[in-house]
Amino acid sequence: MSENSLLNKLEENLVLFRKMYDSIRLVDPVNKKILAYHACEMHETNDVCYQYWKKGKICDNCISIRAYKSNECFMKMEQLGETLIMVTAVPVGSKEKPTIVELMKNATDSMMMGTGKYGEGFLIKNVITQINNMIIRDQLTGLFNRRYVDERLPADIVKTTLKNTPLSLIFMDMDNLKEINDSFGHVYGDKMITRLTNVITSCIRSETDWAARYGGDEFVICLNNTNEQEAYKIAERIRKRIQDIELCARNKNIRTTVSLGIYTTKDNTLTAEEILSLADSRMYEAKQNGKNASVGVNIYTAGGIKA
Repeated sequence: MSENSLLNKLEENLVLFRKMYDSIRLVDPVNKKILAYHACEMHETNDVCYQYWKKGKICDNCISIRAYKSNECFMKMEQLGETLIMVTAVPVGSKEKPTIVELMKNATDSMMMGTGKYGEGFLIKNVITQINNMIIRDQLTGLFNRRYVDERLPADIVKTTLKNTPLSLIFMDMDNLKEINDSFGHVYGDKMITRLTNVITSCIRSETDWAARYGGDEFVICLNNTNEQEAYKIAERIRKRIQDIELCARNKNIRTTVSLGIYTTKDNTLTAEEILSLADSRMYEAKQNGKNASVGVNIYTAGGIKA
């Protein structure tokens, strides 16, 4: 079947195909241009194909160029924000006139991964979510991990700068995790970390803020659009609730405290690493002044006494 015959057939069945797919387009995979086809005529538009993915560069894994070169159909899954798109690339052109039909379907809530047993399977989006969580989540606490901090904090700093809003970072360290582990074992150390995590998540806004386990007993809390006074209040709320935590082991009560350093930025010229270092320095100052304290630029509280 000739190229025009294939394209005419496609045009005749657009109503049916649009019931099956969310988007149908013609692409010149070599020049990365969107093509328009009507009444047996085809012409190049000014739109580049990768604009659809909200990218400023050519896709690294373009299946349309693969379909063109091999003259075979190719399929792939592409992520667009929180949406999972299944793309099917069908070659309809020639070597002299490269043309690919791209059929795109939102598979976020419809594509399954089977297990070989009827009625069993997993949504692809859930599988991908699980894989993503393995990469950016701390296994013990469910908080984000250091890798997430390295990727997310620079983006939040850029957003803060563009919107001219404050961003506050709290660097927090447990004061006695080693003593708990040495005296009662790592099981109770982990239990204390878990209880501490629950306090952190209950004191921040899930829709705008985030927290990460930065190391064994170190935590980073990012408060977007939050000035230093507000961040200090949140740090103090966390500190006071944590010092009230009590675990029982071997007929003894286990307690812990934390030291927190606060740094707030606005109209930022500092890197993520520099902001982390400044918050960390203030946390260290809290340690040096007796622990169980919150320290900001002009704020210091030790054991609930403001100095």
